[in-house]
Amino acid sequence: MAEVLSQREIDELLAAFMAGEVNINEIKEEAPTKKVSVYDFRRPKKFAKDQLRTLQIIHENFARLMGSYFSAILRTYCQIDLVSVEPQTYGEFINSLPDPVVLGIIDFRPLKGSIILEFSPNVVYAIIDRMLGGLGVAPEKVRDFTEIEIVLIERTMRQLLPIMNNSWSNIVNAEFVLEHIETNAQFAQLISPNEPIAIVTLDAHIGEVEGMMNICIPYLVIEPIIQQLSSKHWLSTKLTGESEHKYHQLLASQIENTPVEVKAVLGEASITIRDLLDLQKGDVIKLDKKVDEDVDVYIGGVKKFCGVVGLRKNYLAVQVTSICEEGGKD
Repeated sequence: MAEVLSQREIDELLAAFMAGEVNINEIKEEAPTKKVSVYDFRRPKKFAKDQLRTLQIIHENFARLMGSYFSAILRTYCQIDLVSVEPQTYGEFINSLPDPVVLGIIDFRPLKGSIILEFSPNVVYAIIDRMLGGLGVAPEKVRDFTEIEIVLIERTMRQLLPIMNNSWSNIVNAEFVLEHIETNAQFAQLISPNEPIAIVTLDAHIGEVEGMMNICIPYLVIEPIIQQLSSKHWLSTKLTGESEHKYHQLLASQIENTPVEVKAVLGEASITIRDLLDLQKGDVIKLDKKVDEDVDVYIGGVKKFCGVVGLRKNYLAVQVTSICEEGGKD
C-alpha cells in the first residue's frame, strides 16, 4: 500500500521539485517484477525433500546394521555413520570415483535396474586384511586388486544383501542380488550421464582405518515406488510383528555366529627377570591359587565365570560352578 503524505510534506516536495532539487524520475515507483527461478533442464530436480529424508532414514538403519555385521566378522571396532543423501547426476558420480575402486552392481528386484554400492580402496584393504588375519591396515600405495581379493570382497557384499533387504522392507519387499564387481568406474555405465540419482554417503571406520562408502540409487530404478518414499506414507507405515521378528532373528544370527575367546586362568605369579632367566626343567612356580580353589574363566577378556579344572573324554576341561558378579549376568 502506497504511503499517504501530509499537506506539509506535499508542499515541501513541490517546492523542491520547482527548485530543481529533485528529479521526477528518481521518485517514480518501480513497477513490481515477477521473481524468476532458474531451472536447469540438464539437471532436473526429481527428488523431493521428503523423499530424500525417507532415503536417509532407510540408510541410517542400514549403516547401523552393517556396522554390527562388520564388527562380528572382522572382530574389531567398526562403525558406519550416514553422512548425507544428496541428488546428483550419474556422470558426476562416475567422474568423482578414484581408480581403482570397488563397485558392486546390485540388481534391485522386483524393480527394473540396478544400484551401485561403492567402497573406497582403503576400506576394502582394511576389510581384506582383517579377513586374512592381519591388523586391518591399508597399504600406503594404492594398487590393483588381486583375483583372491575380489572374491573375498564379493563374498562380503553378498552377505550384506539381507541387511539391505531388511532396511527397505517398510517400503518394498525387495530382493537385492549382486550381479558382479567392477574395479574400473568407466565400465559401470548403467544409465545416461545426465540421469538424476540419489547419492547416499557413508563414513566407515574399520579399526584404525577411515574411508567413505557410497550407494548410488538411480531415479529411473525407484520411480515406480517414488510416491511410497513420501513422509506421509513413511509415517503411516509401522513395523509389523512379522518384520520385527525377522529383524530380531537377523541380529540373533549375527551374534550367535560371532566367535569369542574363552580362557581359564589357573593362577598368576610374579617373578623377577633374573628368576625367569634361571628357570630350568623341573622348577616349580608357585601360583596365587590353591589346588582345590576355583579358577577364573574369562569371556572376551572379561571375568565371567568360576569353575573347577578336570578331564572330560581325555580332554582338559573346566566345569562352571558360579557366575562372577563383575562380569554381569546378561
